Amino acid sequence: MTSSDTRTCVVFGAGEYYREIPSVPAGAFVVAADGGLDHAREFGVDVDVAVGDFDSIRGDRPQDDGRTVTLPPEKDDPDLLSALKIGWAHGARAFHIYGALGGRIDHTIANIQLMALLAERGGTGFLHGDGALVTAISDGALEFPAADAAHGGMVSVFSHSDVASDVSETGLKYEIAHVDMSDVRVNGLSNELVPGEPARIEVGRGTLVVTFPLSAPLPRVERFHDVEGDLGRLDTAVSPALVRRNGGHGRDNV
Repeated sequence: MTSSDTRTCVVFGAGEYYREIPSVPAGAFVVAADGGLDHAREFGVDVDVAVGDFDSIRGDRPQDDGRTVTLPPEKDDPDLLSALKIGWAHGARAFHIYGALGGRIDHTIANIQLMALLAERGGTGFLHGDGALVTAISDGALEFPAADAAHGGMVSVFSHSDVASDVSETGLKYEIAHVDMSDVRVNGLSNELVPGEPARIEVGRGTLVVTFPLSAPLPRVERFHDVEGDLGRLDTAVSPALVRRNGGHGRDNV
């Protein structure tokens, strides 16, 4: 099973954009997460839905015209997860997310976790960072076509699962075959693409987080079995865990 025919969702977050100009494919569904609406406006991109508590937006708050989902600041789901849920509900299974790396480290960690969530539910997400992309694969493979990528294009692989079983990396500078990786041992850092050579990263069981250079072609995603799942319903309620209101920021202010 591959992801070649899935609808794409482009998400604008409120974090760093570095030097990359976001690419919005024809027919893509576009969501702005909170202050990401400022960036979408700066790039001249019309959004299909804006979602958030809008505590980080600099420009005018979006009008409540049926394309705005306003969330309470004291919520459980971060704005990016709400954006992904909206895109998923509109049929997207491939997500390109800008402005979700850099800035607060807790948000960066949370956003990497969301890539693992997408992978485990049958979707694919790409976080666009400073010259690099972050994605995840669960019970499947990433196949990179051969390209004349600059020498030194780093590819790193980490286990998001307690144990990721039957991991293989072929076509890279360093190769492994059918090994186990764990979330407490770093043994997939700083591999490299080989110019002119296709590469493949696969995991038989478990979830891997993979980083690769922005200059590399996007990998083809293969899943070893069908996955039936979703990201859950859109939650617009105040967190039931809330016990104190202090008038400050909510749990998520991206």
